Amino acid sequence: MSLSLDDALPDKRAARRAFDRAGAFASACFIHDEARGRLLERLDLIRLEPRLALDVGCATGRGATALAARYPAARVVAIDSSLTMLRSTAAQPASAVGVLAADAERLPLRSHGADLVLANLVLPWCRPDRLFAESARVLAEGGALLFATLGPDTLQEVRAAFGTVDDQIHVHAAFDMHDLGDLALAAGLAEPVLDVDRLEVTYADVTGLVRDLRAAGAVNVAGGRRRTLTGRKRWRRFEAALMPAHGQRLAVTVELILGQAWGRGARSAPGEVLVPIDRIKRRSENT
Repeated sequence: MSLSLDDALPDKRAARRAFDRAGAFASACFIHDEARGRLLERLDLIRLEPRLALDVGCATGRGATALAARYPAARVVAIDSSLTMLRSTAAQPASAVGVLAADAERLPLRSHGADLVLANLVLPWCRPDRLFAESARVLAEGGALLFATLGPDTLQEVRAAFGTVDDQIHVHAAFDMHDLGDLALAAGLAEPVLDVDRLEVTYADVTGLVRDLRAAGAVNVAGGRRRTLTGRKRWRRFEAALMPAHGQRLAVTVELILGQAWGRGARSAPGEVLVPIDRIKRRSENT
């Protein structure tokens, strides 16, 4: 089957709908929590006193809350395209965080005004080259981008099991660590440093895996995905291929890529849309 890049990568509208429906996100976001904790640890090694820090793809706002606690003198803005996620963020008790509904690939903020961009597991749901370019645009010289994403080996067991059933896309494509570093440089970011780790998550059965994926919004939203329901017989064949024999627990791989890069400062940015930061509502005004 011949696929285009748009077929293999996520459909952004479908991804936003999935997160809007992810009402149980907080109960299933343990990978987000692990990745965010590792990113925040990296801030201990960076000499940075940001005036403006952005949590892009903020989900329920835990990253923004942590940034506000770490940098009490900074303005922290939580950004997401999902209104469900932003409502959860606004419900958090930290009044020092603003919320902004926006696309991570088109931030309605002035150029070179941010000193820190945190992008925790938003890259799997957008085009990395575009997010990197937008981060390069909004970052001031010496500002830092910290990001976590999922590598192509993530859910490789699910991909292989579905491969025994049909030739359709069931797990959308991901970029490897080396490609991400090249894309960051091409986007205008400086000195990207990336590393990768593999996590194993186990379940008693396929039902538990699917429940967590749906709760976390991590469903199949590839542009070229099958648009019809998976039949019962096909699903049973998939389950049989995925589950290990002899009553062992189901184990799935998460390839976690962590990276950081630096802003180069002022560059031309034709056609940008400016939103003064003072106009962003504080979370306390939304509670």
